[in-house]
Order: sequence, then C-alpha cells, then structure tokens
Amino acid sequence: MSASQDGSIRQWIRDGEPVGEPWTSDGRGLVSMTVCPDETMVVSGSKDCRLRLWNVEEGRVVGNPWEGHSAPVRCLDWSPDTREIASGSQDGTIRRWNPNTGRQIAPPIETGHRRVYAVGYSPRGGRFASGGEDGVIRVWSKDGKLLIEIKGHDNSVKSLCWSKDGAYIFSGSCDMTIRKWQSIDGKELVVLRGHTNYVRSICLSPDERHLVSASEDCSVRIWNLKTNQQVGDPLLHDDELLAIVIPSDGQYIASAGLDKKIYVWSFEAALKQSGNQVRVRAYIAVVNIISDWPCTMATDSPTGSGRRVIPASLSHRNPFLY
Repeated sequence: MSASQDGSIRQWIRDGEPVGEPWTSDGRGLVSMTVCPDETMVVSGSKDCRLRLWNVEEGRVVGNPWEGHSAPVRCLDWSPDTREIASGSQDGTIRRWNPNTGRQIAPPIETGHRRVYAVGYSPRGGRFASGGEDGVIRVWSKDGKLLIEIKGHDNSVKSLCWSKDGAYIFSGSCDMTIRKWQSIDGKELVVLRGHTNYVRSICLSPDERHLVSASEDCSVRIWNLKTNQQVGDPLLHDDELLAIVIPSDGQYIASAGLDKKIYVWSFEAALKQSGNQVRVRAYIAVVNIISDWPCTMATDSPTGSGRRVIPASLSHRNPFLY
C-alpha cells in the first residue's frame, strides 16, 4: 500500500498490479499513513492538518476528517490493541484519537520537539516514543506522561521503531546515523554509520537480525544487528528516499522516494550480493509513477515471488509506504 502527496492511496499486489482504483482525498497532499493491525482500516495524515479514516475493503473515507492539529500531520501509529491512534504534527504536539469516534481521547501532548516527525507505540502498547526536530527521543506513558528523554543525535529524528520485546528503540536521524537505545533508561548501545545524507526511514526485519534504512543519499542499506555492520553494497534509487518497509514474511524490502518509484527487492538476494548491483536489481519491482510528486509507503501482501517489474502509469507524488 502506498500514499502520496498527490492526495491518493493505492494498493498493489507484489507483481505490480494495482488493486482497484486509487483512493482520493479531498484534502491536500498526504504525508503520513498507518494501517490498523487487523488491516481493515487505514488512517492518513495530510498537509491540511487533518486525519482521515479509510475503509480498506470499500476504499473510501469513513465519516468526517478528524480536526485538532494546526500544522501538517507528519507521523501516525495505531496502538497494538487497535483502540487508539497517535498522531504527530509540525505543530509540535502528539494527539491521541478514538478510531471509532474520531475524537481525541486526551489533551494534546506538548512534546518540546518543535516539529514531531516520528511516533510509535511499544509492542504491548503501554508506552509510545516520539522523535522530532530537536533531535531528542521522548518516551511517554499510556496516559501521556513523559517517562524519559533520550539524547545523542545531533540533528532531527525522522524515524523510530521498537524491538518486539520493547527493550530497545532504534532511531534514524538527519545526523546520518542510526542508533540503538535501551528503552528503560535511554542508554545508547550502538551507532551505525555509513549513510552520507539524512536517514529518513528505518525498519527491523521480522526476525530482528537485520535493520534496513532508507536515506536521502539515494540508498537502501541493510545492517547486521549481531555484528553492527552493513551487509553488502547499498541498493540504489535514482533520487532521495523517503520510506522503507519489510512485509511480515520477510522476503522483500519495499522502498520509495523522490524518483516516484516503488522498488521491491528480494531480501535474500540483497543479503547475498556483494558488488553485483545488477544481480539484485533483477529482483526489483519498479513502479513508474508518472507525476511530479514523490511517494510514502505501507505494507504489501505476502503474495508472489521471483522477479517482477511493476508497470504502472499512475500518478503518485512523494510516495510513502506501510
């Protein structure tokens, strides 16, 4: 699933066939998206400062937009129990919403980030973490109380993810590093260096042996979390990257960015390659997106295998994935 600043959300099967018609929003460009754990609903965040709830089966907006933020909604996450959604905005606040009513369930949290770029619930949902323009990671209790501030990055934090046991938080930053922290006390454990521009998106593999990262240096990189070293050569796009995801089966990596394409890479081939970019690119599925806008991503369904090319003359700007 992909969403874009062209205001659309699109579903794909892994060989590149679109699923149904694009979903279109009456708001301005989409800049964030999260999928309900049961995959029946999607929430998107827009430049018009509002959130929208979408029915996946029907491909349409449910009810009225959710209002409260005063600046674009840059990040979203659905709680593991599906009972609430957290949104982070350029207005510096995190707001939490009841997906059944579209109403806020608590007062907004003034985060201190200036702009909030990342938010994510812990696996059990008892805490959530945020990152933003100030370079600080903050961990909050379920009732919105600040538990800990984690400092170490020298620039904005753009992406966060938790380990499955909730013991660790990983962060990607505009200081070009990826860092691993203990979530209980904020102790820095690992710094991964290699990207030469902002790290925009990170994701753990399902077995948590690897972390993948997407950067404005136009590359996807794979990191071995046992050795804390990069695996193989960077996987290259033709322009800056904005988003990356790994589906639950762990077979593929999907990446998207300013080149208006979604690449689907074979994870196995990427791990085995060394200096042979052509071999890995044979496993790429490319969405040729005819538009002026890049894309943001979402998850893809575990179907299909081998090498595919996605031929899609469809409009997408600034794609992001989930």
